[in-house]
Amino acid sequence: MSESDSTYKSIGEVAKILNLVNKKNGNLSTHTIRFWEKEFKYLKPKIFAGKRRYYDDKSIELLKKIKFLLKTKGLTIKGAKKILESNPSFNLDDLTNNSINTDNKNIVLKNKISKISKLIKELKNLK
Repeated sequence: MSESDSTYKSIGEVAKILNLVNKKNGNLSTHTIRFWEKEFKYLKPKIFAGKRRYYDDKSIELLKKIKFLLKTKGLTIKGAKKILESNPSFNLDDLTNNSINTDNKNIVLKNKISKISKLIKELKNLK
């Protein structure tokens, strides 16, 4: 990489910034970022020599938003895409202040109910 590219971060560094850690073995979950790249087409890392992915500040900020929507708010990928497409320049601080519109809150609620239902079914199957 040249000196002008020094602001780019490797996929491992980004996984560390996002605190994407596999709970089972403690390793960084870089595969999660690769999966998100496939799902969120506007997330495009720079690929330099050696086919390694590098992310600029704009991409890292987008990944933080994606992680927040999926992991913290409990949205589905479809729900997160809907929010990002309807308001691509939203600020994470806005979301933490519960300014997501009512439709998106309903999506979150439906997702949580769905997860609870699945857990109940799994518990019943364990008996």
